[in-house]
Amino acid sequence: MCGIYGIAKSGTARQASPATRAEISPEAIARATGLLAHRGPDDAGVWVVADRSVGFGHRRLAVLDLTPAGHQPMAGPRGHVLCFNGEIYNFRALRAELERLGHPFAGTGDAEVLLAAYAAWGEECVGRLNGMFAFAVYDPGGNGQGPSLFLARDPAGEKPLYYHHTADTFEFASEVRALEHGGRIDPLALDHYLALGYIPGDLCLFEGVHKLPAAHTARLDLGDFSLRTRRYRELPGAPVGETGSGTPAETDVEALERELEHLLEDAVRLRLESDVPLGVLLSGGLDSGLVLAAASRVSSRPIEAFTVSLPDSPLDESRRATQVARHFGAHHHILPLAPTGLGVLHDLAPLVDEPLGDSSLIPSFLVSALTRRHVTVALGGDGGDELFGGYTAYVTGLNALRRAGWMPRPLLALAGAARYLPAGLKGRAYGLSLRHGALQQASWYTTFFDPRLRHRLYRNPPPLARADAPERWHASLLGAPGAAPIHRLCRQGFLSTLTDDFLVKVDRASMAHALEMRSPWLDPRLIDFAFGRIPASWKVQGNATRRLQRRLAARLLPPDAEVPRKQGFSIPMDAWLRADRCQWVRDTLPDLPDSINRVYVEKLIHGHMRGRANGARLFALIMLAFANRNARRH
Repeated sequence: MCGIYGIAKSGTARQASPATRAEISPEAIARATGLLAHRGPDDAGVWVVADRSVGFGHRRLAVLDLTPAGHQPMAGPRGHVLCFNGEIYNFRALRAELERLGHPFAGTGDAEVLLAAYAAWGEECVGRLNGMFAFAVYDPGGNGQGPSLFLARDPAGEKPLYYHHTADTFEFASEVRALEHGGRIDPLALDHYLALGYIPGDLCLFEGVHKLPAAHTARLDLGDFSLRTRRYRELPGAPVGETGSGTPAETDVEALERELEHLLEDAVRLRLESDVPLGVLLSGGLDSGLVLAAASRVSSRPIEAFTVSLPDSPLDESRRATQVARHFGAHHHILPLAPTGLGVLHDLAPLVDEPLGDSSLIPSFLVSALTRRHVTVALGGDGGDELFGGYTAYVTGLNALRRAGWMPRPLLALAGAARYLPAGLKGRAYGLSLRHGALQQASWYTTFFDPRLRHRLYRNPPPLARADAPERWHASLLGAPGAAPIHRLCRQGFLSTLTDDFLVKVDRASMAHALEMRSPWLDPRLIDFAFGRIPASWKVQGNATRRLQRRLAARLLPPDAEVPRKQGFSIPMDAWLRADRCQWVRDTLPDLPDSINRVYVEKLIHGHMRGRANGARLFALIMLAFANRNARRH
C-alpha cells in the first residue's frame, strides 16, 4: 500500500517563453509526494521524463518484495513507467502467463507484474487483475500512437485516485492534499456531502478536482491533452428470471454453498500473500469469522487474529471472537480500546482533506493504530453486507414494500408534512422518507440534511439544477425495477455507501497508520457470484438475512458460538457532543465554508442540547470545517 502522485504539462505550457514556462522539477514532485508520507513510510521515489513533460512520485509501504527491486516509480524495458498503489493478488498466475510470453522479471513483487501486464495487453490488462489498486502508467506510445498517461482504479473502489485537469496541467494523487487547486468549494459536491455524509462518484469537495470512479480507467493524451474515461466493469445482473419468489431446490442450494466456500477460500488464500507480518481482524460477526475459517484452512501456520475489545460496553464482542479464534487454533490478540471522546479529533483533524460524515471513522482510526503495533497487513470483512443482504435496513425496506399496498394515500401525504418539523425530532426523517416509496426510503431517510434542511443551512442556496439531486442520484442506483427488490437494494448499497463511505473510511483510517487492509469479500469473483448467482430468497427472506452465508457459517464456525449480525463501529456521538456542550462545533464555525449559515448551525446546536438527535449533522459539519481549513492552509 502506498501513496502516489503524478503531474503532466501540455505541449503549449512547455513551449511558453522561459520567463513563464512552468517546468516539472524532481524537487516539486518530492514535496507533493512528501504530503503522502503517512501512506508509505518505507521508501520514496521520483521519476521525470527526459523532456520534463511528465513526472511521478511514490511513497512505499513495503509489503511484497522488500528489496530495491520493488522500488517505484518503476520503469520497464519498453519505456513504460508505473506508479502504483495497492496489491495485485493474482500476480503469480499473471507472472507465469507473462513469462510464457517472453517477459523477463528481476524481482518477486506484484508491481513488476502489473507493469509487464500493461506492456503485454495495454489497457485491457485491468480485466485480468484481481486486486485493489489505483495506478498510473506513462506510455511512450509507438505504432502511430503518441505518448499518454493511463490510469485505473479497482472494481470496488478500495484505493482512491483524485485528479485535477486544466488546459495545461494534469495532476493525480492518492489524496487531495497533494494536488494544487484553488480551494474553492464545488457547490454540487457540497450539496451531496450535506445530504449523504459522503461525496459520491467523480465529485470532490473542491472545484476542478475529481475522483476517478471505481471500475474506471482514464487516458490522458499528451498530444492534445484530452482526457477520456471509461467504465471497464459492470455489476452482473440478477440471476435469469429471478423475481424473488420461491425457494431453490435443496440440491441447488448445496451447490451454491460449495461454490461460495471455494471462492472464499481462494480469495483468502490470495490475500494471505505477504512478506511482512499479517493478521485477521476478528469481530463477532459472520464476515470476519468466515474469513478466519478460510484462512485457517489454506494457511500452513496458525493465523494471527486481532479483536478490539470495548471493556464494560454492551457492544463488546471479544467473548464471541475468542470462541471462534480458539476453534481455529488462531493466535488471538485482544486489544482493549481505551475510553475516548472527541479529544481524538486533535489527531484526526490534520488528515481530513475531503470530509466524511461517518463518525465510525473515529473508532476505525483508533483500531488501526492498535493493530499496526502488531502487523503491517490485516484482512477484514468489508463488503459482506452489501453482497449477501446483511443490513437490517434491507428487511425494513422489504417489509415496508409489503405494507405499501394498503397504506392510505392521505397517510403518505401527511408523512410529507414532517419536513416542517425541527431537525433532530424523533420520527421526522422517517416520516419524510415514506412518501417516496418503500425501496427509496434509504435515499430519503437521512440523519444528515434533507433538501429543506439544506435550504436552511445555506446563507444563499446555490443555483443547483435540482434541490434534491443527491437523493435522486442515490435512488437511481436501485437500477431496473424488473429485478427482485433485495437485488436492487444490495446493488444500491454496493455502488454508494460501500464505495464512497465505508471503503473511504477504511482507507483513510488504516493508511493514517500505514496499515494495509485487505477485503476478501471484495474479490471480483465473489462480487460476480453474489450479484449474478444467488437467488433473492437466499439473501433475505422474511426477517432472515444473509441466508446463504449463514448456512455456510453453520457448517464452518463453532456450534457454540453465537454469531449475530456484527454490531459495527457505532459511537455515542450525540452524548459526546452534549458532554462537550458542542464546543468542538462552535470552535470550528469560523472554518466552515462561507456558504454555510452560522446562525442556523447555532440553532442545530441549541436543539441538540435540548435533546434532539443532531449529532450526525454536527459531526459532518466539524469534518467539513476541517477539510476547508486544511485546504486553505495548503
